[in-house]
Amino acid sequence: MASKNTLNHALFILLVASAASHIANAGDPDIVSDFIIPPTLNPANVTGTFFTYTGMRTLINADPPKTFTVLKATMEQFPALNGQSVSYAVLLFPSGSVNPPHTHPRSAELLFLVEGSLEVGFVDTTNKLYTQTLIPGDMFVFPKGLVHYQYCISNDSAIAVSAFGSASAGTISVPASVFTSGVDDDILTKSFKTDVATIQKIKAGLAPMA
Repeated sequence: MASKNTLNHALFILLVASAASHIANAGDPDIVSDFIIPPTLNPANVTGTFFTYTGMRTLINADPPKTFTVLKATMEQFPALNGQSVSYAVLLFPSGSVNPPHTHPRSAELLFLVEGSLEVGFVDTTNKLYTQTLIPGDMFVFPKGLVHYQYCISNDSAIAVSAFGSASAGTISVPASVFTSGVDDDILTKSFKTDVATIQKIKAGLAPMA
């Protein structure tokens, strides 16, 4: 299992990733002001607190999670990122866990592996799969908009930090978008060349637990 000491280095890793984030494909329009203040906030009341995000403090001295967990710092969680073309995510992988195939429509993703070992991969528009096994200190770029995944192959947990060139890169889960968005069973049956019972079993497996 990842040590608490490793988790305590998460903020340092965020700073390391910030230097790399500038090479990620920006997906946000340029702004004509220094920064954007939400309309609900009086500009006269803006202080350094507005530009500070404390949501990653939960990493400090925390035990590793039992399931794959993502902590995000995007425009939604951190409004000061609006217009700044940058955001982050900390990915926490128990052994054997997977971040299922997904895409980020508005940005490339630059992943830095802190601890553990990951098998990562993406599929390009010619349907070619590119894979790599990462060890701590490695970085891997997932090109903008392409389907990709990460799989923890360590005996212990893994920790990674991802940088994005957008304040809101967006995430589209392939399993969820295909099987939980309401696409008709007959369409899925024909598309995957299977039967309705199989499609319904997949949908049941992806349904949120009560």
